[in-house]
Amino acid sequence: MPTHALDLAVILSYLLGITAVGVWVSRRARVSSSSYFLAGRSLRWPTIGLALFATNISAVHLVGLASDGFQQGLVVGNFEWMAVFCLVLLGLVFAPFYFRSRVATLPEFLERRFGPGARSFLAFMAVVGALFVHIGVALYAGAVVLESFAGIPVLASILAVSALTVLYTVSGGLKAVVVTESIQTVVLLLGALAVTGFGLAALAAEGITSLAALREAAGAEQLSMVRPDGPYAWKGILLGYPVLGIWYWCSDQTIVQRVLGARSERDAQLGPLFAGALKVLPVFLMVMPGIFAGVLFRDQIGDAPDQTLVVLIQELLPAGLRGLVVAGLLAALMSTVAGALNSTATLVSFDILQRLRPDSSERTLVRTGQATAVGVMIAAILWSTQGERFGGIFQGINAMIAVLAPPISAVFLWGVFWRRGTSAAAMTTLVTGFLLGAVAFVLDFPVFGYQILTERWGVPFLMQAWWLFVICSLVFAGVSLVTPPPPPEVAERYCWGSPLRSLTESRWSGLLDPRLLSLLLVAAMILLYLSFA
Repeated sequence: MPTHALDLAVILSYLLGITAVGVWVSRRARVSSSSYFLAGRSLRWPTIGLALFATNISAVHLVGLASDGFQQGLVVGNFEWMAVFCLVLLGLVFAPFYFRSRVATLPEFLERRFGPGARSFLAFMAVVGALFVHIGVALYAGAVVLESFAGIPVLASILAVSALTVLYTVSGGLKAVVVTESIQTVVLLLGALAVTGFGLAALAAEGITSLAALREAAGAEQLSMVRPDGPYAWKGILLGYPVLGIWYWCSDQTIVQRVLGARSERDAQLGPLFAGALKVLPVFLMVMPGIFAGVLFRDQIGDAPDQTLVVLIQELLPAGLRGLVVAGLLAALMSTVAGALNSTATLVSFDILQRLRPDSSERTLVRTGQATAVGVMIAAILWSTQGERFGGIFQGINAMIAVLAPPISAVFLWGVFWRRGTSAAAMTTLVTGFLLGAVAFVLDFPVFGYQILTERWGVPFLMQAWWLFVICSLVFAGVSLVTPPPPPEVAERYCWGSPLRSLTESRWSGLLDPRLLSLLLVAAMILLYLSFA
């Protein structure tokens, strides 16, 4: 696609500018393990919310949601709106435990609840998740757009963006990550808003000026959040998504690390709720444009749905603004990669090195974390070249999460709500679930041109996640009942006495009470679902 010099100037200016901001923050930061990995536990709730949103909304979302919006319609928006409920769960149920424990990593929290074995294995699984899910596919998604937009080869795009992101992430740690993420969130939303606004104008020019007219032009099914069948059938969303969501939003180091760096328990709770409010937007700003493309540019896109966003940018936006939107995509890419790199650095330094060598100096911990970030980035670059094998970017990344998440979600959920859960049960569940997930991944990885579980056996990835979760839960319950219970003081400190205790434990704190805000957020989501069911 022809690229205007103004667009290239905007993209280049953004890349250099955001890198300069990250480096500037890095130079001002104190070099200690607490400041490097947890921003000195100084983050306030607006920063936490923006950083959570920016880390989540990667290039995978900008490219993948438009692609799936074009193919599947509004139903893919369930991945955004269902996330709101998981963020409420993080704010009300998990964040208080994490903050009060003063842990640096989630494996460290799991060690306090279940013992050192669970910590080591979860750290390993978290690094695998960051490498394959957060970084690898995100790099590929961003490179797809840059290749189409500017003719830059996929590998060259991956290497250039990776180098710039590593520059400030490795040197500045979490503080540099969250500061740049806050800026990138604004750029990202502006770019998505531009595509949506110009898309609405193009529809109006075609005489489509109402939701009813759009429904008629696109097909009623395209504008419904509920489907009876297909990869996003309502049963899979209802049963399978929470399995993915509890892992991703409540127990994944890459995401939750922002909560661990909170200044206060209130900030740790309000940050996720703010992110939950922001998660309403992608359905309208990222999925809906894909539906617009299906009405306006179906012939141009044809059988290449991952080009949907590129076609929208090319056909709708003027020079300069096209560069801003691509800069927004790069913002999403860099924020996700930066967050994942910082989390893997934290995991290796705290959960591996510090346990093997408790007398390691602050400098050694930081240097090890920096070396880890570089090593993980190199591995992710190699994996990113496999992104096209899954057909659709968004579905591909969720298919990977579907086989990784079930054992972790089971251990965290039952570990917090069931005091009888034991360390032996946690370790057995993590190992069994990981092995079963690996088998499922191999069976469904399209090496031979087809996916055995999805295409031959008719089990979509969301239902794979559900059944793996059921098996892991049965393993956890069975082993717990035949092994000695945990010490009472451990159960008292790291488990809720009942599911309602998280709502009744603390005193009322006014209009910004997390419970009131959660109630309002859930009510808003119910109204939205009723409007688009």
